[in-house]
Amino acid sequence: MSTKVPKSKESLQNLDKESERLGIGGFSNNHSNEDKYKRRMQQRKEVQSKRVSERGIEKGLKIVFTGQGKGKTTAALGMAIRALGHGENVAIVQFIKGGWEPGESKAFEIYGEQIKWHALGEGFTWETQDRQRDKELANLAWKKSLEYLSSSKYKLVILDEINIAIKLGYLSVNEVIQGIRGRPNLTHVVLTGRGAKNELIEIADLVTEMNLIKHPFKEQGIKAQKGVEF
Repeated sequence: MSTKVPKSKESLQNLDKESERLGIGGFSNNHSNEDKYKRRMQQRKEVQSKRVSERGIEKGLKIVFTGQGKGKTTAALGMAIRALGHGENVAIVQFIKGGWEPGESKAFEIYGEQIKWHALGEGFTWETQDRQRDKELANLAWKKSLEYLSSSKYKLVILDEINIAIKLGYLSVNEVIQGIRGRPNLTHVVLTGRGAKNELIEIADLVTEMNLIKHPFKEQGIKAQKGVEF
């Protein structure tokens, strides 16, 4: 973790407010005079530079992607690609999923030992129809997750659909919290799945909720397609 001490929270919040006041530019602001616009954007640049420089802490983040909308796993996989691109090691453990081979598992093969991928579920509950078996597999996936969470070798650990495993009663939220708290200081962990427990949201550093606005499966009867859903 970085040793740089940031400014007070109030000072940082004031910079954030000033940033919002100045705006993002373009034609979103009503500036007919180009000279005034340029001066305002110069002010925005100076404020932004201060916002960045005063936030010098580095730490492993607890990240939650949840919500009813599509994109939770996709967002996590995007982070995996970024980490891999920087030469970091990544571990992905999928809960629930496992009854099919998604495109991303094939795409990640080119990274070899840089990435570890485990799909340890057998599908949705209406497919497996055996909740005892589902719980056993979820606990097996959690055991594998702990191996990666305890290792400083992995910069990013993704626990895909673990929120669902907790929601279904296969895992205890308290044991998951304890497990992710025990990881190395600079290891990031991502937890995906709808219905994230409040306890996880409270301890997370970053939480994004995907809201469902439209979905082709529900509204148009379009099936899950390669490259989009899997």
